[in-house]
Amino acid sequence: MTEHGHGGSPSIATPDYWWYVARADLLEAALRDLVDGAGTALDLGSADGPSAAWFRESVGRTASLDIDPRGLTTNGVCGSALALPFGDASFDAVAAFDVIEHCAPEADALAEVRRVLRPGGRFLMSVPAYTWAWSDFDVANGHHRRYTRRRAVAALERSGFRVERATYGFTTVFPLFVAERAARKVTHRTADGAADIVEVPQVPRPVNAVLRGMCRLDRALLARTDLPFGSSVFVGATRVG
Repeated sequence: MTEHGHGGSPSIATPDYWWYVARADLLEAALRDLVDGAGTALDLGSADGPSAAWFRESVGRTASLDIDPRGLTTNGVCGSALALPFGDASFDAVAAFDVIEHCAPEADALAEVRRVLRPGGRFLMSVPAYTWAWSDFDVANGHHRRYTRRRAVAALERSGFRVERATYGFTTVFPLFVAERAARKVTHRTADGAADIVEVPQVPRPVNAVLRGMCRLDRALLARTDLPFGSSVFVGATRVG
């Protein structure tokens, strides 16, 4: 499922990092209505727990899978998104938060998600945005691609899904993201390859709190409308047929 050498999410060691906390809030605001009350669900890439807790709380029962055993609980399964160890039509909902960009071929991972979903089941996905933002950070994280909203929607539609909602996230802090990526390019930062667990930037507590506070505006907006740009793409879709 991941680039060779890449293992767990940094959230295992730093669950209170502003980005992980904010992503959980934004994903819930954007996508929870699509799966609330679903019966049986699959939390794909579940070693990234901070972003998925609300998903597990919104459904009846949850199976968990990740290629990295660290962060998996006692009911978790270690496995690959490219060959899910579950029967056809096993789940009412599947979530893959910042997982599909690690998978190659992309179409194989989405086909597996569709296979294990029941007809009419819901798929929730988040992916990083914009190819122009590609940097050493993506290399270290074992990414294969970044997305626009249009590209994410097209990939799902090709794979047999009907998209119910597609929006960007992290709009409020987007200027800071652009500046950070520009700085990486100017300083010619490089990565030798995928890292086991990538270290997140060190952020003082007051700055961490400010960034989380800025993202609350995104949450309020996502409750009412889609956002036109941002550093992540959030998509909710239904299996067709």
